[in-house]
Amino acid sequence: MRTEVRKVARVVLLDPDDRILLLHGFEPEDPAERWWFTPGGGLEGDETREEAALRELAEETGITDVSIGPLLWTRICSFPFDGRRWDQDEWYFLGRTAQTATDQKGLTELELRSVAGLRWWTSAELLATRETVYPTRLAGLLRTLLDEGPPSVPLALAPEIV
Repeated sequence: MRTEVRKVARVVLLDPDDRILLLHGFEPEDPAERWWFTPGGGLEGDETREEAALRELAEETGITDVSIGPLLWTRICSFPFDGRRWDQDEWYFLGRTAQTATDQKGLTELELRSVAGLRWWTSAELLATRETVYPTRLAGLLRTLLDEGPPSVPLALAPEIV
């Protein structure tokens, strides 16, 4: 049986100090299994990826004052979560905001069972952490983004199958 690939839009959200906002997720069935990830989620209806990225960002973080674009990276991933396998085609957009206060009142039922919070990270903190972060090369990708600016053509990241 072929599984439908979920179209996902994510935001690499940077504040004026070039810190990145990450959510702290965990497996609902095993709360000790934790990781950090960028805001974002699946497209709804006939949304564009950009529209989905902005909607998901607002729902998950309360941040609505955002400049979105360009597309930085794409990635195919597959992982077990909440009792099922998720196959995703993810697009990562650059987002810029001065709004650093967050509000997670818009979380879905699943997110309420699997998101422990969020925080702003400096590039140095991300490079130094031993915690799991997705995509797995995010620390280096962010450092390159800050040093060189967005790629002229979106980078296709290596698939991640867990």
